[in-house]
Amino acid sequence: MQAVCVSESKSVTYTQYVCATIRTEAGGVSRQAERSDATRAKLVRAARELFAKRGYADVGTEEIVRRARVTRGALYHHFEDKRDLFRAVHEQIEGEVTDRIGAALGDAGSEDPVEALRTAARTFLDACTEPEIARITLLDAPSVLGWAEWRRIDEKYGLGLTIAGLNMGMEAGRLRRRPVRPLAHLLLAAMGEAGMVIANAEDPNAARAEVEPAILSLLDGLEKR
Repeated sequence: MQAVCVSESKSVTYTQYVCATIRTEAGGVSRQAERSDATRAKLVRAARELFAKRGYADVGTEEIVRRARVTRGALYHHFEDKRDLFRAVHEQIEGEVTDRIGAALGDAGSEDPVEALRTAARTFLDACTEPEIARITLLDAPSVLGWAEWRRIDEKYGLGLTIAGLNMGMEAGRLRRRPVRPLAHLLLAAMGEAGMVIANAEDPNAARAEVEPAILSLLDGLEKR
């Protein structure tokens, strides 16, 4: 997974932090490992397509292995069960959304940490309007994985970025000093709830337009005047 880096300033910016969290995979692997990885990728791809189209409950493992053109044994070699496979799909999407935020920050090219937080929020809200992301990560994931695990994964990908953005905003004098970790949890929860509103709406794009000002107002309220 290629990182997106654009800033060459000596100070660490929010864009650079996000860049650093997007891993670059390297190193040689054996042919057997490559075949194993390819089989796993086929299963994840097939499951993702089916989960996005019909939802977790209406997709069986037999259909997944047929679509992936692998055996049931291959599925259970790589995953404990359908739920474990769903978790892999969900985490793949979460990682892609993080990559998308990194790319958006790179394209924006802003050194202002508050504007970077706004860009990250807008990019996340845009992603929530996409049917695949809405269905898998926002509608099915909380019930399939359970709220606690769903929140843990959400925090794995989003909490560090949120904490970094808040810390950098405070250090730059753009945000008022506040305890960072609880504030980050609250902002992340607000973003998750905004995503739920969008995913459950009859018109996701209209809902996205309605929730953006509310989310950005939370950031505005933290600015040092």
